Amino acid sequence: MYQFGWFSTGRDEAARQLLRAARDGIARGEIEAELAFVFCSREPGESAESDLFIRLVEGYGIPLVSFSYQKYKAGKPGGRPGKLPQWRLDYDREVMSRLKEFHPDLIVLAGYMLIVGPEMCSNYDMVNLHPAAPGGPAGTWQEVIWQLIEQRAVQTGVMMHLATPQLDKGPVVSYCTFSIAGEPFDSYWRTLAGQDINQVEREQGESNHLFRIIREHGLKREVSLITATMKAFSQGRVSIKDGRVVDSSGRRMPGYDLTCEIDEMVRSRLYG
Repeated sequence: MYQFGWFSTGRDEAARQLLRAARDGIARGEIEAELAFVFCSREPGESAESDLFIRLVEGYGIPLVSFSYQKYKAGKPGGRPGKLPQWRLDYDREVMSRLKEFHPDLIVLAGYMLIVGPEMCSNYDMVNLHPAAPGGPAGTWQEVIWQLIEQRAVQTGVMMHLATPQLDKGPVVSYCTFSIAGEPFDSYWRTLAGQDINQVEREQGESNHLFRIIREHGLKREVSLITATMKAFSQGRVSIKDGRVVDSSGRRMPGYDLTCEIDEMVRSRLYG
């Protein structure tokens, strides 16, 4: 049976939602695979949020490996600007050592808050969930949303791409797009007319209404995209060969556009 590994920092409710969706999809038989293990880059007692994530994994009975990068890096030297510090490369090697008994077909990075180093990328096929459309902003989901607002963007999306040492730059595996213009967004855009977006970010943060509604629409699509992509891999409709994304015939592909499928999956959650 096809086997997935799962990497997460487990830092928020979104991380738990993504894992629940994957596990539920497997339990329903929609994803023809199993979760071989979950790796968490935090350990019990490190934060209330990651403790909830760890308890969720344990409740599912999925093998769990937790190893804190924060504790590991304590007292270790940094690195040159633009380069991963040596402790990060050493951390990846220790993670791989702790996972050596597992042999996943694919690892899913879902809320994993570390850039994956070159050795780990070479050792595993890994796909990363990123909260923007291909060619969109890089960074965390919070950074992405504020960049969209500052750019007065009219469209965004969600994608999964091959993990590489370059942040959010790997080849696209699958994606969907959605509009952030028109209703229900326009009334929130109007409240920001003429305002300094950096000041809005400082003063309101995640409580800003436009920020929150963009996140709401994006998160629901993240949940659907990750399960649809796992289903495609488990059925052999897409795979990774020599660092390339290929279809069932071995032909290179630019990534699945799953916009119509994802819109149908989330419609009832948003409007039902």
